[in-house]
Amino acid sequence: MTAFGTVFMPEMIVSDFNGAQWSSPAVVPSDSLQLHPGAHVFHYASTCFEGLKAFRHPDGSINIFRMDRNIKRMSQSSRLLSLPEVDQSLLEKMILDITEKFASEVPEPPGSMYIRPTHIGTEAAIGKAAAPSATSLLYVLLSPVGDYFSGDAGALRLLLREEGMRCAPHMGEVKSGGNYASALPSILQARAEVKADQVLFCPNGEVQETGAANFILFDDNEVITKSLDSTLLHGVTRDSVLQLARDMGMSVQERDLTVAELLERAAKPGCEAALSGTAAVLAPVGTLIYQGKEHRVGSGEPGALTTRLRGMMNDIQWGKAEDPHGWLTRVG
Repeated sequence: MTAFGTVFMPEMIVSDFNGAQWSSPAVVPSDSLQLHPGAHVFHYASTCFEGLKAFRHPDGSINIFRMDRNIKRMSQSSRLLSLPEVDQSLLEKMILDITEKFASEVPEPPGSMYIRPTHIGTEAAIGKAAAPSATSLLYVLLSPVGDYFSGDAGALRLLLREEGMRCAPHMGEVKSGGNYASALPSILQARAEVKADQVLFCPNGEVQETGAANFILFDDNEVITKSLDSTLLHGVTRDSVLQLARDMGMSVQERDLTVAELLERAAKPGCEAALSGTAAVLAPVGTLIYQGKEHRVGSGEPGALTTRLRGMMNDIQWGKAEDPHGWLTRVG
């Protein structure tokens, strides 16, 4: 089976910022970029990206899920990294144009077209460690993907780590590659030592997020997840899941959650936990590992509510259910 996100469409769409204005978007081959070795992105990590999906509906139309929200977040990430301001209308046109060009390649459900807008600083200036890149490149890659849950879809094992954080606390809401890289040593260590799938960072005993996803707890009629601040990613999937839970009449609580409360609730029958993100929507969590001891979440298996919420989201994305919140944008 081909690994998720490793197949790309042969062309992508690009636009350059020359220090004064953005160029007209151009469709170019997607197998290479020509950048100076001194480009700001290589030395000072001036880069951010987004991840969103396009879906094929039963009537044959192609629809992108929550594109507006992803574009706003990319604009925010660029601003917080001091990259040139993203022209949001330009980025929207780029996403729509390149997706329309490869509309015939969007897989049937349960597959989708993964869309990866990326913004990088391109100025060749290795003396600008304390200054932003004056120029940049915006491009959009497309990658057809299958069902993230095909094959073994067992519940995940998370190691609760109270030392350190996923990334610098003032950079958590920025979707930048450096944040993912900074979490890797902890994740690799957890995999090697306790066979954990991910690390749930809990600095000073406060539950935050994992290295690549937001964490959500489901306890009876309560949905609990950390409130948004600068320390964690403001997940679009997280926001969507919380809205669907509200639609079901559940009590959604965005607040601080301690490790002690998490373990106490997780031990209750019927409790569920999940990681939210674009790729999997909701990935069930079955085991929490804390101070050398394993704690089962509810039954330890994927829960009914997690499965139901993921199904509700998929049905909207694939056009099998009403889109009451206007989350879909039709292509073409």
